[in-house]
Amino acid sequence: MTTPNPSASLLERLFKLSENKTNFRTEVLAGVTTFLTMCYIIIVNPLILSETGMDHGAVFVATCLAAAIGCLVMGLIANYPIALAPGMGLNAYFTYSVCLGMGVPWQTALAAVFLSGIVFLAISFFKIREAIVNAIPMSLKFAIGGGIGLFLALIALKNAGIIVANQATLVGLGDLKSPTVLLAFLGFLIIVVLHQFKVRGAIIISILAITAISTLMGLNQFKGVVGAIPSLAPTFLQMDFEGLFTATMVGVIFVFFLVDLFDSTGTLVGVSHRAGLLQDGKLPRLKKALFADSTAIVAGAALGTSSTTPYIESASGVAAGGRTGLTAVVVAALFIACLFLSPLAQSVPGFATAPALLFVGVLMIHGITNIDWDDITEAVPAFLTIVFMPFTYSIADGIAMGFISYALIKLLTGKAKSVPYMVWIIAVLWAFKFAAFGG
Repeated sequence: MTTPNPSASLLERLFKLSENKTNFRTEVLAGVTTFLTMCYIIIVNPLILSETGMDHGAVFVATCLAAAIGCLVMGLIANYPIALAPGMGLNAYFTYSVCLGMGVPWQTALAAVFLSGIVFLAISFFKIREAIVNAIPMSLKFAIGGGIGLFLALIALKNAGIIVANQATLVGLGDLKSPTVLLAFLGFLIIVVLHQFKVRGAIIISILAITAISTLMGLNQFKGVVGAIPSLAPTFLQMDFEGLFTATMVGVIFVFFLVDLFDSTGTLVGVSHRAGLLQDGKLPRLKKALFADSTAIVAGAALGTSSTTPYIESASGVAAGGRTGLTAVVVAALFIACLFLSPLAQSVPGFATAPALLFVGVLMIHGITNIDWDDITEAVPAFLTIVFMPFTYSIADGIAMGFISYALIKLLTGKAKSVPYMVWIIAVLWAFKFAAFGG
């Protein structure tokens, strides 16, 4: 007589492994695979957000916990093999556009992220989110992703010292003979080559390799690998809501909301499609997946990090066989385990993470190939969206110019009826903001 396995029975009830034609071993392997492809965020996110004055150790803990919470909710409630963590692009917007560019205190910026998450949570229970996504022209959706890719590339090149300030031309080429610049180039090449050969964890391998080399060369101080978990107190519930009631901050909240809207929706559908989880082109349990996403944003802001979002790197776990929420739960457990790696995270120099930003930029710009460049009324707004983000050092300004130019060009070329009402509303609001309050 076979003795029933209570743990196996529990996993079967929670994740429906048999129904999804998978097993415990496959799901664990998929979770480890996903984690290796995205764990670079625990190093990169604290480095980026600490430039605002936030405590590095506290942001490190917030990053790990926000990712773990998002993965747990996605795994246990929505039962999808999709992992979440603070998003690249959104953390750059938080730091370089909002805090450093606009002079907004990080406490107020966190409040903006928190409020965008609340709005997200509210609309996730209705079809408003789908209506907004469907109303935005595809050319602008792809352009926003491409523009953020260039924005990340500019930040990466600046952080690596490859691009420097120039009084005559605004920017110029840095000292290519500098050891840190050469190491940044080496790190980027490592990522590209490993990615080409489908090596899992290409980005984190590059970061650790460049950190080790720079330490051996005396260019960096190594602080260890394992240590006590830093205090979360410097960022926990430090949100300042008093500074939100301005036109500028309303625009900031809107950008957090809009970028995460496209990012999360696209990732959910894309990864689910690859996993064969779509039914008649639709995602079952969509509301639960959206609930996980928005809950992670709210929790992350309360803990002390920028917006948390589904990661496209989850596709690597799906490719390894992940089909249920157990994959996401494994990722959550690994993020929790990383809480003891704070010394390692603090040992990584900026030029070691710059290649990661640059490579993410490569991945994000790919979408612009789907823009209809033969239709000038679609191509010009998309182009303006893309170029305004890096050249104004602002994702918000790029989005604004894209919507305003789209509505205006369609109007002047006799195609006003083809413009969704949502685009008109957004364009008018941005135009009013610029007219009344400037850039």
